[in-house]
Amino acid sequence: MSPESTTPRPQPEPRGAYKAFRPISTRWSDNDVYGHVNNVVYYSWFDTAVNGFLIEQGAIDIHTGPVIGFVVETGCNYFAPLAFPEPVVAGIRVAHVGQSSVRYEVGLFPADERRPCAARGYFVHVYVDRATQRPVPLPPELLRVLETLR
Repeated sequence: MSPESTTPRPQPEPRGAYKAFRPISTRWSDNDVYGHVNNVVYYSWFDTAVNGFLIEQGAIDIHTGPVIGFVVETGCNYFAPLAFPEPVVAGIRVAHVGQSSVRYEVGLFPADERRPCAARGYFVHVYVDRATQRPVPLPPELLRVLETLR
């Protein structure tokens, strides 16, 4: 028996599994030749949703802050197609906080609030010193915001 056959198949989750939400506008160019949003666009939405939330909450300063986040790992499960012009809502939560890293999880939901996520993904940020690009402990202002997403 292969390892894949013993691993439970990922399932879509409801909105209640996430702590914060951000709207995402789809664009005409997001659709691929099959008539739905291309898979690579989902990764851009993950980054946009999380970083937009962190900026709004005062957790990071992408222009002049001494600490920046580098993505070191990503993944996604797709459950249902999304397509322009349907609006999308990104649900955000934090699954793990380390010394210098955070695992963010994002659910992408169609506008219909009754439907579960169409895709569920994650990425890991390692926070580094802007000048040296070496890992640093998570700043207090970031930790404060991360607690709201756990």
